[in-house]
Amino acid sequence: MTTIISDTSPINYLLLIGEIDVLPQLFQEVLIPPAVWRELQHKKTPRPVFEWAANLPAWAKVVTPLRIDPSLDLDEGETEAISLAMERNIHALLIDDRQGWKAAVARAIVPIGTVNVLEAADECNLLDFEQAIAKLRATNFRVEQSIVDAALDRVRRRKRSAP
Repeated sequence: MTTIISDTSPINYLLLIGEIDVLPQLFQEVLIPPAVWRELQHKKTPRPVFEWAANLPAWAKVVTPLRIDPSLDLDEGETEAISLAMERNIHALLIDDRQGWKAAVARAIVPIGTVNVLEAADECNLLDFEQAIAKLRATNFRVEQSIVDAALDRVRRRKRSAP
């Protein structure tokens, strides 16, 4: 288990589908940049997300990057998250935003999307991937269908080959 940094989307959607508790089981600590925390506290944020952010669990901490990477041309949340990952030498980042994903890869940071988190949680027997994806589809979450299909294929193959 390790420390990871999160952008807004993965936390938001894991909360909306009732699966936020997989994060502390997959990662020791989740660092949240202030801009991400503010997005989670926005007045239009769904109530469960707002309430969670108002009362962060012990495994989630708001941490301010000391320096912002000036070369990033992203929203404030993604910019702070990638800057914090680089500063702390953390090699993975929870992020769904495609531009943020590309910027992370360009800086040797492994982007992990919400679908990836659900797949890892299924592999650890923390949830049922197909049920979690069905709940995710009932939200306004947007992802390329090919990403979901590839994850479903991997999960189904793994389950077929399990003893």
